[in-house]
Amino acid sequence: MNIADLFKKEHTVFSFEVFPPKKESGIETIYSTLNELKNLNPDFISVTYGAGGKGVANATTIDLCSYIKNELGTETIAHLSCLYNTKESIDRILDELDEKGVKNILALRGDVNPDFAIEKDFKYASDLTEYIMSKNRGFNISGACYPEVHQEAANMIEDIQNLKKKVDSGADHLISQLFFDNQVFFDFQEKARIAGINVPIEAGIMPVTNKKQIERMVSMCGASIPAKLSKVLQRFGDNHEAMRDAGISYAIDQIIELAAHGVDGVHIYTMNDPYVARRISEGVKNILKSGK
Repeated sequence: MNIADLFKKEHTVFSFEVFPPKKESGIETIYSTLNELKNLNPDFISVTYGAGGKGVANATTIDLCSYIKNELGTETIAHLSCLYNTKESIDRILDELDEKGVKNILALRGDVNPDFAIEKDFKYASDLTEYIMSKNRGFNISGACYPEVHQEAANMIEDIQNLKKKVDSGADHLISQLFFDNQVFFDFQEKARIAGINVPIEAGIMPVTNKKQIERMVSMCGASIPAKLSKVLQRFGDNHEAMRDAGISYAIDQIIELAAHGVDGVHIYTMNDPYVARRISEGVKNILKSGK
């Protein structure tokens, strides 16, 4: 199923993201997590491309997407970054995805990694999107968007223009980078609509369950910490159980407000933690089912 078609239903789309386990951990470690996530009845589960977008992550991502799609019977999206891929390697990946019946791709540029040489065929995610669409192989393309502006964009105007180019190239569904202030998302969404970006936009929600982890994530993506969340981190950051419960509650509050404003969908960055995903799912399932 084309992920974009999910948004034609009456309920608010609800999805999860997982990442391939580290090489030393083995792929088996994530199967129990996927089984638990499947039982929460998400509309789809996306699988990231792995650290740096290189190495064994390609095959692992495809294998996990195949398991989600063919063994669990849940729709899936395979993340695919392009900076370190050539047209030939992308063609091979498309062949493998096609063979596994995985037809949804999240087209990404990918993070710059000084350990690897950047290839020359693709510079932006829009280039990858356009290339895949030119193949006419029936793949459906999703894209990433940045409510607080991509760190390499000059400003919001330039970032929205680049996003419009990505959509015009063929992306028919967007997933946002994490954010902790809903007003930031609402303002971004309004600007995107004014710019003629009318595809579904899912709000990416990162449950804050570990102070150090979220500080590292924020430094990488540039998301801001609103005063309300800052107080939560100051008060509970050194108490694991309290921080986890506070972070889950904060995420649930975000989702309730987003749903009340008619958000297209909610995408949970699970960090491969089914307990957190289950707590959030239980807290919002009736709200998301109530319609847009």
